[in-house]
Amino acid sequence: MQEGIVIKSTGSWYEVRISSGEIFMCRLRGKIRLDGLRTTNPIAVGDKVMFEKEYNKDTCVINKILPRFNLIVRKSVNLSKESHIIAANIDQAILVATIAQPRTSTGFMDRFLVTAEAYHIPVTIVFNKYDIYDDEQKIIANDLISTFEDIGYQSFVISAKSGLNCDRLADIMKDKLNLFSGHSGVGKSALVNRLDPNLNVRVGEISEVHEKGKHTTTFSQMFPLSFGGYIIDTPGIKEFGLYDMEKETLAHRFPEMRRLMDECKFSNCTHLHEPHCAIKKAVEENVIADWRYSDYCNMMED
Repeated sequence: MQEGIVIKSTGSWYEVRISSGEIFMCRLRGKIRLDGLRTTNPIAVGDKVMFEKEYNKDTCVINKILPRFNLIVRKSVNLSKESHIIAANIDQAILVATIAQPRTSTGFMDRFLVTAEAYHIPVTIVFNKYDIYDDEQKIIANDLISTFEDIGYQSFVISAKSGLNCDRLADIMKDKLNLFSGHSGVGKSALVNRLDPNLNVRVGEISEVHEKGKHTTTFSQMFPLSFGGYIIDTPGIKEFGLYDMEKETLAHRFPEMRRLMDECKFSNCTHLHEPHCAIKKAVEENVIADWRYSDYCNMMED
């Protein structure tokens, strides 16, 4: 058997690259599917696997999934399952957002950040399409960036079209395995092409009616970067549902709340209705952004 890393997943078949750079087309051995994994995809891009050639065939079969040191997962839209693994074994995530065409909601961003926090994955947030923002949208972007940076997230504006801050992002990504994620239409593929023109990832259009992005990335795929490291480009996500997140630990996934939790009167404070809550006091005093707290409350309701 050989060890390799999954660089592309199409649902039924997986492209697996070994250390020499050779790529093999593999399928999953049936019995692995019966291991009780409540997920739509038992194998994700970034997984390290053991595989072997099939007898008298050019294809291979994956026999074993090696232990993951992290993953990022969301609730599946498929009601018969529970989760969908976006990627595994990543060094950091790049969350691509926009203020316009289409605007990314803070709820979407915070759900992604909460999930990344749960699996100890560092996140950099970039607001793409800065070249088309009007003055009001620039103020909104700067306010969000200020809040995220105060919390501890690296965040800045960027433009795939003009190249603004693309060198800065490339420096952050260099020599790391990077997950690229965001709403459909935020310009992920265009940004990938600006960062490394050799990749020539297909770029989509924006629907004029709904200002929604048209899906261009059908399957998650890992690409080597010419300046060092790798990028996992993922399909645009419409909604980011939380998976396997307990109410008792949700506040721990908000760094600014985590720092103040010990000051609450009750050790089991939910930060919703209890008296003498340090989190609610911080919101009232504008130490914690009201929209972050609102997103927290919405997640607790879900």
